[in-house]
Amino acid sequence: MPSPYRALFTEPGTKAFSAAGFLGRMPLSMMGIGVVTMVSQLTGRYRLAGALSATIALSAAVIGPQISRLVDQHGQRRVLRPATLVALTAAAGLLLAAHAKWPDWVLFVCAAGIGSVPSLGAMIRARWAALYRGTDKLHTAYSFESVVDEICFIFGPIISIGLSTAWFPEAGPLLAACFLAAGVFWLTAQRATEPQPHPRERHGGGTALRSPGLQVLGATFVATGAIFGSVDVVTVAFADERGHKGAASVVLALYAAGSCAAGVVFGLLRFTGAPERRWLLGVAAMAVSMIPLLLVGNLPLLAVALFVAGLSIAPTMITTMSLIEEHVPRARLTEGMTWVSTGLAVGVALGSSVAGSVIDAAGARAGYGVPAVSGAVAVAVGFLGYRRLRRPAAGRGGTVEQHSEREERHLA
Repeated sequence: MPSPYRALFTEPGTKAFSAAGFLGRMPLSMMGIGVVTMVSQLTGRYRLAGALSATIALSAAVIGPQISRLVDQHGQRRVLRPATLVALTAAAGLLLAAHAKWPDWVLFVCAAGIGSVPSLGAMIRARWAALYRGTDKLHTAYSFESVVDEICFIFGPIISIGLSTAWFPEAGPLLAACFLAAGVFWLTAQRATEPQPHPRERHGGGTALRSPGLQVLGATFVATGAIFGSVDVVTVAFADERGHKGAASVVLALYAAGSCAAGVVFGLLRFTGAPERRWLLGVAAMAVSMIPLLLVGNLPLLAVALFVAGLSIAPTMITTMSLIEEHVPRARLTEGMTWVSTGLAVGVALGSSVAGSVIDAAGARAGYGVPAVSGAVAVAVGFLGYRRLRRPAAGRGGTVEQHSEREERHLA
């Protein structure tokens, strides 16, 4: 591992909370695609499979920021454990209902309950921020976490789809639930690196979403999430149509591998200038990379196209976290990070649902029109909101140098 990454782990406890975060985030890439695979295996209904995956994502979008707000106020241990128990109970109900072929409404109720799963990525990034705020190490830490996210997306779909197709349909989501339980309870046992809570009575009420910059980031990532959600569902169907459903996990892993490789390199670089420009460029690159998916006709070409498309993901996500630092108060940092995840979750819900309908109506290849349109919407929203990102609100995150540079640019 390059030395800037090794330097992150000189502080006591960093290796342990990072490992717990990795384990607890595996369900992020396993649960949704696992439910799609499970339900399509048991019923053959991609529309139902996509709708259930969308319900999980949409429920997480609604519940997740509320959980993170409570975490900011009361601490990670007190909030994450009961929230995780609710999610695990709902996941068990979903697997039982699917296996027993209970009515669809039972599946949807259980899927909604899974949305109480905490945003482990935000929890880990908040721990890094508490340790390294205002230093170059924080950029490296955010880059490292983006790489961890992509490693989860490389191996998660392979494990989830592979188990559900080769063993039994419920195997993928079941293992995802086990990873969640182990990761959360291991993380919350580590008190020394837990960020200091900020009780509301000392910092006032309200929500981080009042920040105009955060509103732009969240709205743009709704469209970005639609890219991710639709690509997952369409790729599974695309591989299934060609008689190689299990290969979908490998193809999606290459999508994540492209992002992982870009994230490792991005974390070694040091940038000057406005981060919002890099962010908008990254969003545009993600949108353009969706166009070749409309032209591919076989799995090898699809794998290459998705690997290239993945190269823009991690740098964009890393820059997004830096922008959140500038636009959100420290007392609401976890909530702010979760709102971006919420935008992604809403987009995943929309993208997977729409993609499932398009697949049922016109086939998998036509389904790749959904991420292409979603990319165009993301660019449009990013351009329209760009001005709000140019100046962070007074007293919010960001280094002194960044604020100085922005003020000089504004005066010029």
